[in-house]
Amino acid sequence: MDINIAIDHLGLNANSYKLTQSVPPHSIVEWNGPDAQPTEAELQAAYDAYVAEQAATEYQRNRQPEYPSLADLADALYWSNQGDNTKLDEYYAACAAVKAKYPKPEVN
Repeated sequence: MDINIAIDHLGLNANSYKLTQSVPPHSIVEWNGPDAQPTEAELQAAYDAYVAEQAATEYQRNRQPEYPSLADLADALYWSNQGDNTKLDEYYAACAAVKAKYPKPEVN
């Protein structure tokens, strides 16, 4: 578990803390701030939730660099307004190809 990620996920980053400097797994050795120090169970639950969220949205991070640029969209829209939908159709096809390559996972 990454304690820093868990604390951030819990929204407790207004606090200051120190971790053990030993070989992982680390633990909190000092906690200062307005919030109560989270328990190991709270930290683990927050980290597990973070990992699940990352897995559920991985497709979005994979798609982003492969989508056509906004400049391509602007150019396609310009030509579409001129009566030529070829570039807009190509833009939509490129987006659909990326979505097909990285499908959104089924929600249970």
